[in-house]
Amino acid sequence: MYRIGIDLGGTKTEGIVLDDAGRELARERRPTPAAAGYDAILGDVVSLVRDLEARCGPCSVGVGTPGAISAQTGRLKNSNTICLNGQPILADLERLLARPVRVANDANCFALSEALDGAARGARVVFGVILGTGVGGGIVIDGRPIEGLQRIAGEWGHNVLEPDGPPCYCGKRGCVETFLSGPGLTRDYASHGGEPDVPATRIVARAGAGEAAARAALERYHDRFGRALSVVVNILDPDAVVLGGGMSNIDSLYTAGRARLGCYVFSAHGTENPPEGKRGEALRTPILRHVHGDSSGVRGAALLWSARK
Repeated sequence: MYRIGIDLGGTKTEGIVLDDAGRELARERRPTPAAAGYDAILGDVVSLVRDLEARCGPCSVGVGTPGAISAQTGRLKNSNTICLNGQPILADLERLLARPVRVANDANCFALSEALDGAARGARVVFGVILGTGVGGGIVIDGRPIEGLQRIAGEWGHNVLEPDGPPCYCGKRGCVETFLSGPGLTRDYASHGGEPDVPATRIVARAGAGEAAARAALERYHDRFGRALSVVVNILDPDAVVLGGGMSNIDSLYTAGRARLGCYVFSAHGTENPPEGKRGEALRTPILRHVHGDSSGVRGAALLWSARK
């Protein structure tokens, strides 16, 4: 049977059909009717599934969402598309489509896609990182996405990095997301003397052109990336880390950013001011650029039916 994947984003909803070999058979993208509320979003997803099936025939359906299905209530939580929170989206989709549906966090879908047939293909333990307008993550072990007891496994973006940092929408201050997201870099650049409201891509370009404020902002970004990711590596010690989202296009993350990671990972070579005789080993963790790009999330949603249970 063919597989439909739906990537339900805050601004766009994308659907894809994959065959058993992972080849793309059809794709469609449309604006997410978030302003019209939950019922409109639900109807749009159902309409998209039916349109794709009209072109390709019966399919299994997997959906990647912001947030996650609560293990206690069966309702969506932690979504930045606010109208989805508290809604029984899985039960409603199964009722409307009259079949089983699999729903997973969008970062888990990204990680699954890159683990099964992307940048980390063949790796046993994979941590997938989303660096964009927000910061998220997903864990895949032996081809299986790990959700956890609270369904928050991989959510490193809401670890507190600097307690006196900017307020985060989650209610804490100084979360990883407030520094490593695109808006986080824009805010940090402005707070240290740069122009306000400069997009992250332009800050990176200005750093490459030699602007002092932009270079300093990018160096702080590298250091925070290393400190934040070292917590994940110390706990999970993955075989591969794959970066996705718009900020993953910063080339220096794979060199200078990884070097900063090596300064903070336990026992890694390069730790700053190590005790005498405690230099440690070289960091082995590869930091990989995504293969499927913006398609990783929607492909991963389709592949939820291929993942090991």
